[in-house]
Amino acid sequence: MQKGRMKGLSQRGHRLSNGMFGIKSLDSKFITSRQIEAARIAATRYMKREGQLWIKIFPDKPITKKPLEVRMGKGKGAPEYFVAVVKPGKIMFEVAGVPIDIAKEALRLASQKLPVKTKFVIANDYEYVS
Repeated sequence: MQKGRMKGLSQRGHRLSNGMFGIKSLDSKFITSRQIEAARIAATRYMKREGQLWIKIFPDKPITKKPLEVRMGKGKGAPEYFVAVVKPGKIMFEVAGVPIDIAKEALRLASQKLPVKTKFVIANDYEYVS
């Protein structure tokens, strides 16, 4: 699989589908499976395993690398790790079943583990009760 170019906005996955709150990407980047897992752990720890968390990105693109000190040629290297291609506007994580302040802080902690700038988004049908 070729690396390709990441131009334009996200064509799908740019609206909340499961949860009431989410984080949306503002940059385009490759996000590794390790970064996704670190963000998931950070969010679920803060929520104390209450509510629900959905991961809306999946690392399905293999990134290959040749071993160190190997000469040119002799084919393509072995897959080193997997990445998810994220474009601006893509919803990456969604949360439901927790109050807005807990969701906001949990998703802030998760976004610190990711290499992209993010924005906290709220569903249109969310009713704020103070």
